[in-house]
Amino acid sequence: MKKVMFGMIASSALLLAACGGAEEEVATPEAEAPAATETAEAAAANAEIVAIIEARQDNLKEMGASMRAISESMRSGSPDATLISEKADIIAGHAATMGDWFPAGSGPEAGVETEALPTIWENPEGFAEAVSNFQTAAVAFQAAAASGDMTATGGALRSLGGTCGACHDDFRVDDD
Repeated sequence: MKKVMFGMIASSALLLAACGGAEEEVATPEAEAPAATETAEAAAANAEIVAIIEARQDNLKEMGASMRAISESMRSGSPDATLISEKADIIAGHAATMGDWFPAGSGPEAGVETEALPTIWENPEGFAEAVSNFQTAAVAFQAAAASGDMTATGGALRSLGGTCGACHDDFRVDDD
């Protein structure tokens, strides 16, 4: 009997030790709520960054498609002034908000495939200058395209393309 009693006491002691003792608090849903809230907030913030990156990529793709359509029309020998003006409006419209497309945390560190280089956030003044140059050229191109003067439009297109290239050289992954 002593052997059985000793075994029960030893088992109880081991059980208490394994559970951390009788005085340990039991986790309650209230105690776990801050951790769950932080996780939910982090997931929401990540979803917001993913949405920002995807919107940015969509806008840049739309501008790229517009530039291709304009270039093709200009090279065709018979430029379509209406198409060029419509595409110029798209480019100028996006250019106006482009500076807002790159908030902190929306670079490669976000875990989303992006061609945006960390230089954008490391050199914000240089990036802001590149965006400003693009915005100015986009407005000038829009005005030239609206005029219907294809000579002026061609010159403004070259200037616009130069600002695109300058930004791609310094702030975008080289995809060549």
